[in-house]
Amino acid sequence: MALTPPHLQRRAEFRRVAARGRKWAAPGLVLQAARQSDAPHPMRVGFTASRKVGGAVVRNRARRRLKALAHEILPGHAKEGYDYVLIARAATPERPFPALRDDLIAALSKVGALRSADSPARPVAS
Repeated sequence: MALTPPHLQRRAEFRRVAARGRKWAAPGLVLQAARQSDAPHPMRVGFTASRKVGGAVVRNRARRRLKALAHEILPGHAKEGYDYVLIARAATPERPFPALRDDLIAALSKVGALRSADSPARPVAS
């Protein structure tokens, strides 16, 4: 099972990614990615869901789905040295998981943060 990257936690970290990073909107999510200036971590990820997504229960479900998606996809497909923010959209809670997976991989490619096929993936912890 892959290790989950460290999370962005402070508002300033989210704002830095939004201000300096690249953004791509897919049907199931929005991805923001920014290269880390100091690179203390291989990669970090943050999650957010606004009230446009729904009530508290729906927003929490959307965030949980994004966290599961990041846990599965980012360690093997995303470039290191970046901060990523996954933003839930109205379709996130009900969108099929394979479609969300395709959305994230396409978004990584569009923002230039998809790891190339020939670069080695991080080892998977068992």
